Amino acid sequence: MTTAPYWEPGTAYKPGDVVQYEGHRYKIVIPHTSQSDWAPSVTPNLWGRLSDEDQGQWGGYQEHHQQPATYQPAPEYHPPPPEGQKVDIPQEERKKHWYDLDDHRKKELEIGGGLLGAIGAAAAGYYVYKHHEKNEEEKKADSWALQNWLHDAEARLRDYQQNGPRSPAQWILNKGKDIPSNAIVVGPEHDWMLWICRAYVDGTIQVGKASNVFQKGAVIGYDNEEIQLDTYEILVGDMHGLQWVPASGHLNVENLGLRPVEGGRDKDGTPLYIAQAPHKGAVHPGIASPKHDGAYIPYGGKQVQVSEYRVLCYNY
Repeated sequence: MTTAPYWEPGTAYKPGDVVQYEGHRYKIVIPHTSQSDWAPSVTPNLWGRLSDEDQGQWGGYQEHHQQPATYQPAPEYHPPPPEGQKVDIPQEERKKHWYDLDDHRKKELEIGGGLLGAIGAAAAGYYVYKHHEKNEEEKKADSWALQNWLHDAEARLRDYQQNGPRSPAQWILNKGKDIPSNAIVVGPEHDWMLWICRAYVDGTIQVGKASNVFQKGAVIGYDNEEIQLDTYEILVGDMHGLQWVPASGHLNVENLGLRPVEGGRDKDGTPLYIAQAPHKGAVHPGIASPKHDGAYIPYGGKQVQVSEYRVLCYNY
């Protein structure tokens, strides 16, 4: 059997490459340029470990998935109210659309519910899609939904900080270009890596890409545009409990054979699942759903449709 070269940082690894590291052999999963903190033993989404029984020049590559630890569901958590909130907002009420609230309650929320603060926060950095084109009632509805998404995102982050992961894939609130060390890598683009993120946009939760080279940290695709964001959720987790499953065209969830990881929701409530698709020599995160013909990824200032893609799934 031919001896594989030792893994080294600063090396451009291409499809088919096999290396040795700490007494084991690994085969490339995602082509990339290695870094000192991306050793094969700690990056199962970049390298697949080969078993000692594998035969042939490099051995037959198999992805070795394992059952993750048992995770406990998160308890209901209520983060501190935002600045300006003087009235109680029950969790069940936060699930309602702004237009489903009566006029008296809307006025209470505008004055004492922190809604005006949310509108100000949008102007200060939280992105509200085409805010200047909306009428006053539409702005309030958007700000109400944004405030509730941030409330829930803060709750998820606090629970993660206090109790650790609840599943192999977990969303945590993030800001700017500082990428958590356990964020799930999708693939390389040029000399940098792309991670999976999501954010509230125009009544939806959309999946996009995060990187420490982006202007604000995250880029979300929506309405055939790319939107730069500095406040978003990033997907962290353990790839031992996850795997990418091939798909094409309109996503048929049953054909995956495994439960896909939900990334977001469209305006009509349709789940948006996390996709990974090749484009222009790179691998990009995006969305897939039963109503979309292929995956959609943010690239080059717009959304690009890719017919062949993979969907992130739990492997149990």
